[in-house]
Amino acid sequence: MVRENEYNAGNIQVLTGLEPVRKRPGMYIGSTGPKGLHHLVYEVVDNSIDEILAGRCDQVIVELNKDGSVSVRDNGSGIPVDIHPQTKKSTVETVLTILHAGGKFDSDAYKVSGGLHGVGVSVVNALSKKLIAHVRRQGKAYEQVFSRGIPQTELTVVEEGVKDTGTTITFWPDEDIFKETVEFSREVLARRFREMAFLNKGAYIEFIDHRDEEEFKEIYHYVGGIKSYVEYINRNKKPIHDKILYVDETDSDTNVEISIQYTDSYRETVLSFANNINTEEGGTHLSGFRSALTKSINEYGRKYNYIKEKEENLSGDDVREGISAVISVKIPDPQFEGQTKAKLGNSETKAIVERVLNNYLAAFLEENPKIGKIILTKALSARRAREAARKARDLTRKRSILDNTPLPGKLVDCQLNDNEKTEIFLVEGDSAGGSAKGGRDSSYQAILPLRGKIMNVEKARMDKILNSNEIRAMITAFGTGIDTEFDIEKLRYGKIIIMTDADVDGAHIQTLLLTFLFRHLPELIEAGHVFVAKPPLYGIKRGSKVLEYCYNEEELQEAMNRLGRDKNLKIGRYKGLGEMNAEELWETTMNPEHRVLLRVSVDDAQMADEVFSMLMGQEVAPRREFIEENAIYVENIDA
Repeated sequence: MVRENEYNAGNIQVLTGLEPVRKRPGMYIGSTGPKGLHHLVYEVVDNSIDEILAGRCDQVIVELNKDGSVSVRDNGSGIPVDIHPQTKKSTVETVLTILHAGGKFDSDAYKVSGGLHGVGVSVVNALSKKLIAHVRRQGKAYEQVFSRGIPQTELTVVEEGVKDTGTTITFWPDEDIFKETVEFSREVLARRFREMAFLNKGAYIEFIDHRDEEEFKEIYHYVGGIKSYVEYINRNKKPIHDKILYVDETDSDTNVEISIQYTDSYRETVLSFANNINTEEGGTHLSGFRSALTKSINEYGRKYNYIKEKEENLSGDDVREGISAVISVKIPDPQFEGQTKAKLGNSETKAIVERVLNNYLAAFLEENPKIGKIILTKALSARRAREAARKARDLTRKRSILDNTPLPGKLVDCQLNDNEKTEIFLVEGDSAGGSAKGGRDSSYQAILPLRGKIMNVEKARMDKILNSNEIRAMITAFGTGIDTEFDIEKLRYGKIIIMTDADVDGAHIQTLLLTFLFRHLPELIEAGHVFVAKPPLYGIKRGSKVLEYCYNEEELQEAMNRLGRDKNLKIGRYKGLGEMNAEELWETTMNPEHRVLLRVSVDDAQMADEVFSMLMGQEVAPRREFIEENAIYVENIDA
């Protein structure tokens, strides 16, 4: 007797060709949202960059076309057009329709490439409703058209007497796969192309966007390579020495390129790359960099008595305070952890990077004693601040709920302790705190009123930060600890909700809170625990009764048209949460059934880092420039 749900050979699906990609696209490009969509472009451009690394190409042109397609053109050698001995099809069709078919598996063809997964352009083909491959090679231009990974034409000669060589891939993303959007972001792509140009000294990347009436065009070309990258990172910061440290050496077939400059900032910005892939989770090359930097600076400090005999060595955090650095390694056989390539795993790379950087720093610091003194002075100052911060942190820890000691006096806690249900509102001042306290559901909603504007943590070391009463109150209330001691398992509230007035001061307080959370509790943002409450700007009243709440001018006008513009209707403008009574605040901003909450997320950590440095840092000029450029877009400024 056969059971109804019996598992047998008939249950086994055999996916052929590019079917696996269309069935599980997230396995190959990370997601089918905007990030995965842009990854398609990167995969094609990466192929052209690999041609640059192989010395066969120096120019890439990327175009966003009005019909929604993307064209990537290079002047490389062009994909081979002859019949492949294994597949008996043209090599163009082979690399575009078969996973793990590509020149990157041949060490003679590509000494260095962005990983060895070999799935790039075939994945793009699988996830495109249409793709046209145009190849210029051996005096002829060839074309082949595909749809969702399936050839629609044979490889055909479309032009004779062609003098240049190269490949142009034009593709239209498939809306059946990318249901959220198929529209590319100019800003996202521009950042990646700029990064690629920095990482490949002398490479020329031209980016054109034809979609607007006024055509956008930018060229990314940096002869200084990652030295120029560090200059770019520090454009909104104040370097404490002019000369940029730079080493470019090849050791055991691994090219190591490192660039360093210290700033007066209190935080580090270290970007690591392997074969042009941004290794956001670091890996062995980053470990080697950190180890060599700490060792070299300690040795130099001991040698010239900056670090006294009885003093402990500087920590890694001490020597990296204020550093801006880019580490780029090019490896013949890179081993990445996972298809997303976020972490480099080659064990031998750590020792190679250590050796190269140790040798370079030993010579550089000897030859540049003034810079050596500047670096040591900053690192020693960081150590003193670290000690002071440790004492302040101990004080915060002692006051923690984990030690069964009282929570902050201003905190109005909720009854439940299940962070799947609980939420805490960070509110501006006692007035709003009073309304929030009266309007909340005390079973799961806690209120923490904050007095005035909290410290701008962008301009302060940890010891100063931990001496702030308002910041200590938040850390203690959240229960997670901070920085290296952070433990998300101890989070007391599943939602941390910033609730400030809808005016300029409220916006400033909101920005200061987001700066604190981004810099010192980023895990809360990454895990989706941080929200911004959006209170209404207007209330339409008849007598004392509010008929409708509106969140912007457009909503207000629509509501007035709908309700009728009679003289009995009055429009109230809520400049502060304290102007609402408890019932109104609950109904509009705290009641889960009616409120508008904006989840805080960070799609691009590097970009966010730059923005916070520019808007909240010490340097005034970049901030002024930003304000002047963007002032025309600002709305709802209070008189």
